[in-house]
Amino acid sequence: MKYKILISILTLFSLGKIQAQEQGKEKNLYVKGNALFLPIGIVNAGVEYQLSKKYTLQGDIFISPWKSFGGHELQYYSASVEGRYYFDEAFKHWYVGANLAVSSFVLQKWNYWNSTTYTNANNEKFIKSNLYQKGYSVLLGVTAGYQFKLAENWNMDVYAAIGTSQDFYKGYDRTSGKRYDAANGYNKSGEILPYRGGIMISYKIK
Repeated sequence: MKYKILISILTLFSLGKIQAQEQGKEKNLYVKGNALFLPIGIVNAGVEYQLSKKYTLQGDIFISPWKSFGGHELQYYSASVEGRYYFDEAFKHWYVGANLAVSSFVLQKWNYWNSTTYTNANNEKFIKSNLYQKGYSVLLGVTAGYQFKLAENWNMDVYAAIGTSQDFYKGYDRTSGKRYDAANGYNKSGEILPYRGGIMISYKIK
């Protein structure tokens, strides 16, 4: 039921509110980049387009190309679409939104950052710090944020999102190259977690 509600909200943002656009009012468009991740070589960029006085639609990508970051795999590629409702007006002050994202990853989960022993269903033993996961996710969540003007045509957008992540992955041992999870096909897991956020610097191009 929660998925149907969020999907319905996204549909409302992207389709229904286009018809509510005030006649003759300019539709603004901002390009944006996440200043929080750039110093560590991760790209998070997007565009936000005004649909009506209080509604916008944002699309963005997230690219983390690190085969090894601090000794851990951190390749993560995602794309998302988000509908936003501003309580004041578009691109100004507090807003809430609904987000849908898909991702592909090769990474090591945080709880594998130790040298304890992992024993699978076949009683095979592995060192956790040698294990990583490869797969994809579908994410659905809600966003809250605050956007304000920095200078002419420049905004800052501070935001965070939380939601459900449905993950499909295979686990591998870095040393031997074999699967450690003793499974056929993909493992499946689902969890509620904060999955996006940061500080976007936005520039108005329209």
